[in-house]
Amino acid sequence: MQDLKIVILDYGLGNLFSVQHVCKHLGYETLVSHDRKDLADADAVILPGVGAFRDAADSMHERGLVSPLKDFISSGKPFMGVCLGMQLLFSESEEFGSSEGLNIIEGSIKKFPSVGEAGNKIRVPQIGWNRIKETEKGVKWKDSPLHSIEEGSYMYFVHSYYAKPANEACILSVTEYEGLNYCSSVKQDNVFAMQFHPEKSAEHGIGIYRNWLKEISTDR
Repeated sequence: MQDLKIVILDYGLGNLFSVQHVCKHLGYETLVSHDRKDLADADAVILPGVGAFRDAADSMHERGLVSPLKDFISSGKPFMGVCLGMQLLFSESEEFGSSEGLNIIEGSIKKFPSVGEAGNKIRVPQIGWNRIKETEKGVKWKDSPLHSIEEGSYMYFVHSYYAKPANEACILSVTEYEGLNYCSSVKQDNVFAMQFHPEKSAEHGIGIYRNWLKEISTDR
């Protein structure tokens, strides 16, 4: 376990140390780094994030992390994205106009509408606890780090934008907010990412980290 190099990627916008704390609580040492060599040498990478999509994308470009991160994901090694770290995987975001993402997962990041289909006013951002549910068209939880999580479990969310994948087959969970059902986590090959914050989601969230960390340790 100790010889596994897990890098938490630091690009200037992230809840880095809360993620690191959970990993340490579960017995895994991690390295918080923005060094491209650390990224290249990593056995697994976690990309957290809190803030605006464009600021994050610009910061990653300025630090020269975009190509190395794409290369890491292409290598097939385990990758986890959290909140903004999930959104950055997509092709583009409409936050503050149009911003280009990593295009690891085809699709776009959309803003929650201010008014729902029923004419109801939608509170934006969504802040607080909400349920995650399995979807028939997407990835089965039994084949993912959600395998021990009960469907309908509550997770903690803080966001104004949501992911809309071009291919629904990568959707791992969906969440309903103010009448809108949206993608709240994805799994595509070695990529696993969540809109919610598992590190802030009590035992269920810690369980997700435990499952992912155990999986990457076993597969190595």
